[in-house]
Amino acid sequence: MGSACAGCPVRDRAACSVLSEEERDSLARAGRMRTLGRGELLFAAGDEDAACATLVRGALKVTSVDEEGRERILALIHPAGFIGELFAPFAHHDVVALGESELCVFARRDMNAALDRHPALARALLRRSEEDLHRSRQLLALDARPSARDKVGSLLLALAEAASDSPCHPARQFDLPLTRGEMGNMLGLTIETVSRALTKLENDRVIQRKGARGIELLDPARLGQSDEERVV
Repeated sequence: MGSACAGCPVRDRAACSVLSEEERDSLARAGRMRTLGRGELLFAAGDEDAACATLVRGALKVTSVDEEGRERILALIHPAGFIGELFAPFAHHDVVALGESELCVFARRDMNAALDRHPALARALLRRSEEDLHRSRQLLALDARPSARDKVGSLLLALAEAASDSPCHPARQFDLPLTRGEMGNMLGLTIETVSRALTKLENDRVIQRKGARGIELLDPARLGQSDEERVV
């Protein structure tokens, strides 16, 4: 797997980037590559020995099911993201591929051993977990935005930031990892309302849609603004 690391598209962004080449090659030998199709489970709720993984390509969602049987998307995982709770099982969460995805997967015992050997890796994963928790809270707070346009715009901005290679600027073009139904699920909106909000954003020249899933940001600064902020 050393050659796979050399060509890995997230090698400079993943937590393992803090390791030396020799340390990374040693870690890679304990892992394996896995490809998931859209809708395929990586972990199921209740898995007691779920593996750990770095997402190399694609996107994943972390979900739970409420008492009424409705799916609730709790978090989105993007390339370079780490999946797997090292200190507790996924007792109530499924992790599902949103599209074809590729992962570098490790058994929990192998990752725990690597953390013991490499404190820098443990610190990097802790920082990433804190960042992921912050992003998850932001996503869960989106349905409190005042209008459908604000909710959808803020979600698009969050997805563009996650798709970017830069920590300072959102990606100008990206593919939506979510269907309109999944976006509505996150935002408390119907599919029709999500579609109308996307159309409004496009008519206002904030975004331009490219095919079925492509999005180009024409005016990123206006995506996260509320109606009141736009008036001002």
